[in-house]
Formats: sequence, structure tokens, C-alpha cells
Amino acid sequence: MDVARTEVRAGRPKAPAPGKSVARLALLVVPVVFFALFFAYPVAAIVARGLEADGVWHFGRITDVVAQPDIRHVLWFTTWQAFVSTALTLLIALPGAYVFARFDFPGKQILRAVVTVPFVLPTVVVGSAFLALVGRGGLLDELWGVRLDTTVWAILLAHVFFNYAVVVRTVGGLWSQLDPRQEEAARVLGASRFAAWRKVTLPALSPAVAAAALMVFLFTFTSFGVVQILGGPTFATLEVEIYRQTSEIFDLPTAAVLTMIQFVAVGAILAVHAWTVRRRETALRLVDASVTARRPRGAGQWTLLAAVLGTAAVLLVLPLAVLVQRSLDAPGFAYYKALTDDESGVFLVPPIEAVGNSLQYACAATALALLIGGLAAAALTRRDAGRFVRGFDALLMLPLGVSAVTVGFGFLIALDEPPLDLRSSWILVPLAQALVGVPFVVRTMLPVLRAVDVRLREAAAVLGASPWRVWREVDLPMVRRALLIAAGFAFAVSLGEFGATVFIARPDNPTLPVAVARLLGRAGELNYGQAMALSTILMVVCAVALLLLERIRTDRTGEF
Repeated sequence: MDVARTEVRAGRPKAPAPGKSVARLALLVVPVVFFALFFAYPVAAIVARGLEADGVWHFGRITDVVAQPDIRHVLWFTTWQAFVSTALTLLIALPGAYVFARFDFPGKQILRAVVTVPFVLPTVVVGSAFLALVGRGGLLDELWGVRLDTTVWAILLAHVFFNYAVVVRTVGGLWSQLDPRQEEAARVLGASRFAAWRKVTLPALSPAVAAAALMVFLFTFTSFGVVQILGGPTFATLEVEIYRQTSEIFDLPTAAVLTMIQFVAVGAILAVHAWTVRRRETALRLVDASVTARRPRGAGQWTLLAAVLGTAAVLLVLPLAVLVQRSLDAPGFAYYKALTDDESGVFLVPPIEAVGNSLQYACAATALALLIGGLAAAALTRRDAGRFVRGFDALLMLPLGVSAVTVGFGFLIALDEPPLDLRSSWILVPLAQALVGVPFVVRTMLPVLRAVDVRLREAAAVLGASPWRVWREVDLPMVRRALLIAAGFAFAVSLGEFGATVFIARPDNPTLPVAVARLLGRAGELNYGQAMALSTILMVVCAVALLLLERIRTDRTGEF
């Protein structure tokens, strides 16, 4: 005991006791069972349904599917647009990351929230916003006769709009904590401003830039709602093609092959991303972000600030403003009033009920995500965890990249027999939404839990506190903010989940994204106006959630 106390006082890390290792693995039981039942099992069921017949696996179908010219075109477009979208996002967002990291200016907190709103918006809302801006009859069409809805540029700009915050938060968060004196020392030694930045700051930022680029590539590689609305019949990503093969053509073998291809690609991306995150966590000595930010100095810095604010206004605010304007085109809030009935017969209930349905589903999904993600984050707290634990950490990110369409359709195929006959149960939608929320909970809470000094827990245990009391008295006060932020992100992303929900949301209980997509899929000015109105409501709810999160956020609270 005296030796152990001496090691604690000296700050030397100790090997975890066997009992603690067992307890940490026990925390993973619930998350592992949850992901096995509601992620791995449905995906495996779809793949098996497509590739297995009479007990024989027909892997030759893979080469048959890939050999099809239209499938090769989908694979090429998916990869090409993801690379271009990532490059454009980095090009446009990196100046914004610098401004948010190094400059202090009035309204910075509000603008930070505004920049983040597009990231948590449902993809169908993003598609609707750009449809209102650049589509047929959109603002650019009315003013200058310019339509981008039949070109790939609308998709690329929508992807930049959606992922701008990923770069600003990931790169800017690290940039704000880099000690500027290192670059100043290089300047004193004779290096030019660019040389000092290239040799000192850029190498330190490279892990964060790589991590942000990989996440943007992942989100654009698996893009569904944006491409579904803006791409039309010409452009389709793997996710859109999986949806088309599943719901329109009913070709499960082709859908299964495409799912496997996407799964392998996403796994490779996440493996590289996990490596870059570990480099970012271990390679740098960081300082308080509040020390590095200062008011712009000189004409050059003020010009850069104005350029970033102008870019944010045009790229991020204008599409959302046009969305609101289109929802108010009819006099007397006619589109909003039309949401209280369903004269067009699109739904079995008035479209306005989708708002209440979405809020209820999102609250249930948030509770599930906090439970599963909180247990997983607690188990992953130690950096020296074993391979199984580290591997599960990477697997937690898979729902962000694996086809949500496959998961949703897999729910209908796999969860149809007792004791998991859930096809008629309301819990099916929150389960699918929680799968997307859990990664945000883990990535938000894990850095904060790892920052808690283990000696505080050990001291409380030595004084006789039970494990429950140690968590309540030591960990909870330190992670309370992170817990609230994790809940907010889980709520926002659950509210906007579309890929899986489009399959499992019942006609008499539609969610907001499903309602928007169905209205946009029908001709008529009233249907279009109602879609814009519902999209505006969904946007406002997400924006309010983000503004509340920014009020309680600290600079070091998680990765999002």
C-alpha cells in the first residue's frame, strides 16, 4: 500500500488492477450487445439475403455486379465527387479555421454556432436549401437564369456547405491551442512568415487536417439525402444506388454487393482516421485557447476576417435564408397553414404531426445514445486499453459511414421474429437514430473523461468511496458539460436521420426528414411549399439546439 501511495504521489502511472480491467470490460457488455443486435445483425442479414441461396454463398455475384457499366459509373462518381468535395471544403474552410482559432471579434460565439448549424441539419434539408437556391425556379434561376440542379456543382457546393464546420472545429480547435510563441521564435531566428508557418505550424496541424479531410471524405463518400434530391437520374453515389436497388428495383444481390464495397471502403477510412486521431492526441503540448486569440491587427488580418465572414454569409447563410423565403412565398403563411391538413393525400395524417413525431423519437434516441455511448466512453477511458477495446472504439464510428439504407432495410428483414419482432413497434425508429448518435456521444465525452486525473479517483477510493460514489463525486462534475453537449448533438443528429428512417417510419407516424422527402417527390406548388416550410421548422429546431450548446461549451469539450 505504501508503495502504491508513493507512486500516486509521484505521478507515475500504474498498471491497471485485474479487477479494474474486468470492470472496464463489463461496461462494454451493453454497447457490444446493442451494436451486435441492431447494427451487425441487420447488415449481415441483408448481405446474406443478397449473396446466399440454398445454403450456398455466391461470391461470383461481386464480379458480375462490378462489371456492369452503370455500377462502375456509380463507383467512379462516388469516389471522384468525394475527393473534389474534400479538396473544396479544405480550400474554403481552412481560412475560417485560422480566423476562429487566432482572432477574437464581437459575435464570435454566435457565428461559431451558425457555422455548425449546417453540419447537424438533415441532409434532405440541405438538399432542399440548395434546390431553392440553384434549382429550377430557384433564386439564381429567377435573377440570372442560372440553374445548377442538372450539374455536379450543386452537389459539390452542398457538400462544402454541410462539412465546413468539420474542418473549422477539428482544425481550428487544435490551432487555437498551439503555442504561437513557437512560430514567433522561428521568425526571430530569421525565417519568413510563410517559412515559419510551413516548418512549425503546418507539421503540428497535419494530424488535425488529415483527420478533418478523412471525415469530410467519409461523409461525402456516403452522401445520400443531398445527392438523392440534387442529383436526379444522372448522378448517384453508392448510398443512393443501394437505396434504388433495394426499394425501386428490388435487386438485393446488387444492393448486398454495393453494401460490402462501401463497408470495406468505410472501414479503411476509419482505420486511417483512428491513426491520425492518436497522433493528434499524443504528439503536441497544448496551451489554453483563450490565450492565443486576439483582435485582428493590420489591414491584412482585417481583410482576411472580412473575407471569411463574407464566405460564411454567402455559402452558409444564403441557402438557409432562401429556404425560409421560399416557405413564405405564399401570402398569409399559406404553406405553414397547409401543414395542418393533408388535402393532397401524401400522408395518412396532417404533415404537422411529423414535428411531434420527430421530437418524441429524437428524445428516446438521445436517451439510448447517452446510455450506450456513456458506457462505451467510460470503458475506453484508458489510453493503454487492449486491442479488443481499441478495436471496438473504431467500430463505434462505423454507423456514420455504413449504409444507413442497408441498416433500415435490414431492420425490416432481420427484426421480424420473436423475441425481436419489432417491425410494428415505435422503438424501431429511435433504435436506428441512436446508432448514429452514439459515435457523437463517445467522441464528445471520451477526451473529457481521459482528462480527469486518475489520482483523484484513486484518492476517493482510498478514503472509502464506492465506485458509484467516485463516479458521482469525481467524474460527473467534470463531465457534466460534455454530457449536455453530447446529448445536444445526439438529439440533433437523431432528429435529422433519414437513410434508415425512410424505410421504417410508419405512414401514420412520419418523421420530419421523411415528410420533407415525400413532399419533394410529388409535383405541385403546394407540396413544394410545404416541404420548404417543414425544412424551415427542422432548421430552426437544430439551430436553437446548437445555440444552446455553444452557451455551455468549453474549448476543450470533445471533438465536435
